Amino acid sequence: MARKKTGIRGLGKFIIKVFCEGESEQAYTEFLKRQFEDVAVIDYPKETGLFDRAKSRFDKDPSYRDYKEVIDEVWFFFDIETKDIDKWEGRYRVIKYLRKLRKDKKIYVRLLMTTGCVF
Repeated sequence: MARKKTGIRGLGKFIIKVFCEGESEQAYTEFLKRQFEDVAVIDYPKETGLFDRAKSRFDKDPSYRDYKEVIDEVWFFFDIETKDIDKWEGRYRVIKYLRKLRKDKKIYVRLLMTTGCVF
C-alpha cells in the first residue's frame, strides 16, 4: 500500500510522535530515530512528560493539532512502576482521546514500557 504524501520531512514515511517519561527514554527514542530514519519521521518534545503532556500538545500546539491527519502513531515510552497503578484510568482516557482525533483512520497508540534495573 502506497503512503500518502505528508510534507517535505515525512514524504512517504510514517510520522510518529513520542512522549518520554525521562532522559533515558529520550536516549532510546533518539537511537530509534537514527535507526529508522529511512522509513519513519520520529519526533519528540525536548521536555519530558507523558499522557497529560500529549493531551496538552494535541489540544494547544499547532505542530501537533494541525497535523493530526498525517500522524500515524503516538508512542509513550516509560518505566513500569507500581506507584503508577492508580493513574491508569486517566491514562486510558487520554489514549481513547488520541485514537479518536481522526475521523477516517484511528491514530495508533503504542505503549513502550521499560523496567528499571535493580542491583
